[in-house]
Amino acid sequence: MEHSGPHVITLGTAGGPRWWKDQQGTPRFGISTAVVVNGTWYLVDCGQGAGRQANAAGLNMADLGGIFITHMHSDHTVDLPSLLLFGAFELKNSNRGPIPVVGPGDRGKLPPLSPRATSIPAPVAPHRPTPGVAGLVEGLLAAYAADCNDRIFDSLAKSPLDQFEPREIVLPAGTGFDPDTNVAPDMEPFEIFRDANVTVSAILVSHHPTAPAYAFRFDTEAGSVTISGDTAPCANMVRLASGTDLLLHEAINLDILAGQYSDAQMLQATMDHHRRAHTTAAEAGKIAEDAGARHLALHHLVPTYSPPEAWLEARSTYGGPLSIPDDLDVISFSRAISPDSLSVSTAGNVAG
Repeated sequence: MEHSGPHVITLGTAGGPRWWKDQQGTPRFGISTAVVVNGTWYLVDCGQGAGRQANAAGLNMADLGGIFITHMHSDHTVDLPSLLLFGAFELKNSNRGPIPVVGPGDRGKLPPLSPRATSIPAPVAPHRPTPGVAGLVEGLLAAYAADCNDRIFDSLAKSPLDQFEPREIVLPAGTGFDPDTNVAPDMEPFEIFRDANVTVSAILVSHHPTAPAYAFRFDTEAGSVTISGDTAPCANMVRLASGTDLLLHEAINLDILAGQYSDAQMLQATMDHHRRAHTTAAEAGKIAEDAGARHLALHHLVPTYSPPEAWLEARSTYGGPLSIPDDLDVISFSRAISPDSLSVSTAGNVAG
């Protein structure tokens, strides 16, 4: 299907570091969204299978305007290696400049230990335990140095170091941000990227203890889309999404999720995290309503095998068009399209 106006492609709609399936047993790919404007696409998060899904959607690496990482959890970054390595090979005949990889900087210190802990664990990579996107890209390419150097020296391939450019987001002065005690202080959105197609703004959101964690908004001449990343309900999310044409928001089903865990200690600690760091469908609906969003779509679904009525709880708090997209669905965010006709490309996923 041709889509000339600005739209998103939901490359992957599952959240969490697992290989999820839906109610029918069909695998869902990890959270990843392509924002497509004037033939250029911008990738928000790199969940499991993001590169494969971009290829399935007909998106070319040479047309990639940037990669945007909301936060450093693995379910949002695990396919970045394939973008850096396979993507670099796809770009071998392209004369374009480096692709920006935009995202959080280093947290600065380890997160606080859960009060449910009975011992102090040893951190991974104690010399650099909380890297941001610059450290992530550097570490990934160092881990794959044998592969990269084989291709650079033997096949005369271009180096991924020349094809991708990490850009860590710098917070405005005076926000009061603290990664332990104030992860989402009240603030105004701030610009982090601009080109001929889009202006991208960011705001801190509440995904404690992961910090900094961001939501992003893409503004174009024809419409806007706001993508929540992972967050508990917070005022900053409403502020960023104010008047947006499409809000893509995460949603979690806490009741069913608890059944995933057999270890009582891990269950308690993990559910503590989920309750303070994520958003239910009804809460996402209220955010969309308070923001005046023209269209709400729920993604980063956890767990993906939840019954559809769990996600339709957003209807109790939001009166506009509601979509529950599948992987590879297409959703317009053109303001020229009437809200009453907003839909996704797979039939049956709009609860309007």
